[in-house]
Amino acid sequence: MTGSGRSSVRSRARSLSDSDVDADADADSLRQKRPPLNRHRERSKYGSYIPIYSNADLKVLLGICFVAFFIIWFMIHHLSNSVTEPKLPRAVTPFPAPKIMDLPQFEGEHKESLYWGTYRPHVCLGIRARTPKSLMAGLMWIGVKDGKYHLRHVCRHEDDLSTYGWTRHNGRDFGHQVLVDHGMTLTTEFLKSKEEGSGYGGDWAVRINMQIDKSKWNEGFGRGAQLFVYLADEAGNALDVSRENLNIHEDSLLASGSRADIGDWQLHLKSTDDLQLHYAGFRTPHLHNLSDPVEENLASQIQKHGRLQLSDSLDDSPNVLVFQIIGGFPFTTDIVLISGTDLETSREEERVSMLTGTSLSNKLKYKEQEFDEKFEKIFNLTEKVDSEALSVGKAAVGNLLGGIGYFYGQSKIALSRILNLREHVNYMSYWSAELYTAVPSRSFFPRGFLWDEGFHQLIIWRWDIHISLDIIGHWLDLINADGWIPREQILGAEALSRVPEEFVPQHPTNGNPPTLFLALNDIIDGLKNNEFTAMDRSEISLFLERAFVRLEAWFHWFNTTQSGKQMASYYWHGRDTRTMREINPKTLSSGLDDYPRASHPSEDERHLDLRCWMLLAADCMHSIQELLDMESKPGMDYGSTAKLLLDFELLNQMHFDDGYGAYFDFGNHTEKVQLKWKELQAGQNYATHQLLRDVMDMPVLRLVPHIGYVSLFPFMGRIIPSGSWILEKQLEIISNRSLLWTNYGLRSLGKTSSLYMKHNTEHDPPYWRGPVWINMNYRILSALHHYSKENGPYQEKAKAIYKELRSNLIRNIVRNYRQTGFLWEQYEQTKGKGKGAHPFTGWTSLVVLIMAEAYGNI
Repeated sequence: MTGSGRSSVRSRARSLSDSDVDADADADSLRQKRPPLNRHRERSKYGSYIPIYSNADLKVLLGICFVAFFIIWFMIHHLSNSVTEPKLPRAVTPFPAPKIMDLPQFEGEHKESLYWGTYRPHVCLGIRARTPKSLMAGLMWIGVKDGKYHLRHVCRHEDDLSTYGWTRHNGRDFGHQVLVDHGMTLTTEFLKSKEEGSGYGGDWAVRINMQIDKSKWNEGFGRGAQLFVYLADEAGNALDVSRENLNIHEDSLLASGSRADIGDWQLHLKSTDDLQLHYAGFRTPHLHNLSDPVEENLASQIQKHGRLQLSDSLDDSPNVLVFQIIGGFPFTTDIVLISGTDLETSREEERVSMLTGTSLSNKLKYKEQEFDEKFEKIFNLTEKVDSEALSVGKAAVGNLLGGIGYFYGQSKIALSRILNLREHVNYMSYWSAELYTAVPSRSFFPRGFLWDEGFHQLIIWRWDIHISLDIIGHWLDLINADGWIPREQILGAEALSRVPEEFVPQHPTNGNPPTLFLALNDIIDGLKNNEFTAMDRSEISLFLERAFVRLEAWFHWFNTTQSGKQMASYYWHGRDTRTMREINPKTLSSGLDDYPRASHPSEDERHLDLRCWMLLAADCMHSIQELLDMESKPGMDYGSTAKLLLDFELLNQMHFDDGYGAYFDFGNHTEKVQLKWKELQAGQNYATHQLLRDVMDMPVLRLVPHIGYVSLFPFMGRIIPSGSWILEKQLEIISNRSLLWTNYGLRSLGKTSSLYMKHNTEHDPPYWRGPVWINMNYRILSALHHYSKENGPYQEKAKAIYKELRSNLIRNIVRNYRQTGFLWEQYEQTKGKGKGAHPFTGWTSLVVLIMAEAYGNI
């Protein structure tokens, strides 16, 4: 698609020069063919001569002038449009339809209620507004590791915190977080308040409590804590420190400023403990690495004065203020930001008092109780799991909601189809856009991922349908003119700073599983079951009505760009056909990365999982049409498409292997592939040894014999009839310990696969080649639950497998959380140990739906 965009540019340049040539030729032609004018020269009354024309000559002249005027006007109009209004390539052109987020339901009270939030998930505590140039706040502290001081700020694996994450968070105005750093425990509690006299979005408060476990704390590093609270204005507005000598016992005001969105504002600090304060102010446009100037300031002070204190100095017109709070263990402090202080009814002292001390304690206690009651009402776990599992379920939901972020910026879109990450890829910029989204992992993936988001929303819509629709709407507003959505959203400097350069450009030829249809299908099922109020039903219907044209474009993009050679077949574009370093070229666009596909990528491939995703999408589109009483368009009969993809015999012809009793991909494949050390000439005088792909047998078109998650997609999609012998085969595959079954969940690839737990390159460890993933286990459990309710010869077997698999998954996730303090990206299949990114409270949070046995219609 970018290629066609560049062709369009060249075509426009060509047409422009061609029009110039044509204009010159037309002018010469006119000069050559113009008939001679019969002019009579007569003396005027002033004694001079002027030309006199006949009536016929005058008509000809007027006609010529009219034609010339039209040609000149056309050329000027064409040139001005070509120069001042260049047509953008379709890959970076927004979809031409009203934005979903412009719906009235996302304006007014709803928008203001979500204005402030903990929307900077990549830092240990980060507050901002849902606006591109926000006033931001954050937290840093000095921790001790390996006998050295370290400044904590960003969520990082290498900091080796014992645990961190939200134990409760309602996604709107309350959150409770615990961070344990080598014997030091920080508790942060967030609360929002909208009172009379406050500005837009209201006020917010953070309570910070710091304690130590004396048995784990090295007192050689002091008996006190070093805490840093900062404010930064992305718009560059100057921030004012209240006075040079800060003393919270005399006045709680720390800083003030003014913004167009919230009016004048004030930052206050209150504490009953004996605290010492210092500060520093910086002027910088770079707000994604705020720990750097703090570290530099502290280092300078140590060098000059031998003390670990900020300099108590300000740059001119600082847009960043950092306040250092020094206190003995334990101590508690309340930080409050109040807005609209320029209003006559601002009541500053009263509002600060309401968000500090005993009043704040009471509000936080009430919010905690409110969270627990809502959690029980929605998930009803008290009778289903023990108290330990219940606390893990709350942390799963709290972390997922507390991990919702707001981002603003431009995606980078690849101009070429080069897929080798070692090669430089030119790119162009998407339009500037905002994204409100949950993130998979605050430490490793603190940004938006399209295929993760559908799984996130399975939980979030049950908790707060308005937040869920807001998130889905933001994603769908990112669709371009072709109906494509970039699969990974790296928006703004903070998000960009966490991603290696080669992974930044997004390829507009490549898709990602359209999992938003999972959530939408589930929401529609909720409508059918009367799970919403009348007002919510109305808003959901309006949302679907506005979203339909975008969903249709998205479906059409998949149905055309990812379709295979055979009817009702699809394949993931984007596999590297030239790689010599991967034993099996990755399929990143599928979301299953290194899961084994055909050894030799080609257009002959048929990917089973994508076919099933398309069935889900077609079925969801058909459900929306029925719900909204919409007529099918010619060529877009989603009911017929779903019926075709549900054709059991056709599915079996294309993907089923009788010998294995399993479903597989199809493609140009050989099993005789390995990684082998080879000597390559690197220069005139030396050679290098590299681990390269060695193909020992010619590939042939065939089914790809690797049993794993992909094999179970027809089962997950409930395509297999409950009375079919093929269903029994799927249940045998699931429960076979020599294939997928473990005591900790189903492994991603069968032990019999030639690529089971094999490295894909010299450095890439197995990812989807054995470890247990919770999102796929959730979908498999959902199907088992379905078949355990369906009459048929295998009903009881499905029920028994369901019960044991559910128990194994819950037990292992809870055990890991108790031992490590985290939910994990994946789980090791032999001992069940958590692996990969942590905390990973994206789709691993689905454990709460597993506990609740909430599967819906997915």
